[in-house]
Amino acid sequence: MWTTAQYRQLVRASGLYDLIITIGFVTPWSFALLQQWLGSLHGMLGLSGQMPLFEPMHVMMANLMGSIVCVWSWLRIRHPQRRFGRYDAAGRILFAIWQLYALAHGASGLLWVIFSFEVLWAIAQWAPVRARRTVEPRWA
Repeated sequence: MWTTAQYRQLVRASGLYDLIITIGFVTPWSFALLQQWLGSLHGMLGLSGQMPLFEPMHVMMANLMGSIVCVWSWLRIRHPQRRFGRYDAAGRILFAIWQLYALAHGASGLLWVIFSFEVLWAIAQWAPVRARRTVEPRWA
């Protein structure tokens, strides 16, 4: 169970994590470098699955995803509210489902790392938050 202050720190930390993980998806140029690096890492580790080749339309979709996730991340960093944490947990569950789908259809094993973090962040942000205690007046 989180206190309100701890939960706000968690929401902020999840936003920072997402910003770091997705910043490379924001532009076609940064995505090309990220894709090259991930492909090299995939090959070096000898993982199952494959790294796809991206056509311009795929790159644009990756850039759209990166852009909106970075904006959403910045919102949670600047305004780490409980409701944003709950929405983020729901979004992470959806992301995790689509990652499992991709893995089942031959995506790179690198995706297991990201999947694990998505599930952990979702569980953490779905955890209960201790309600504020109200102080009752003492009657003499």
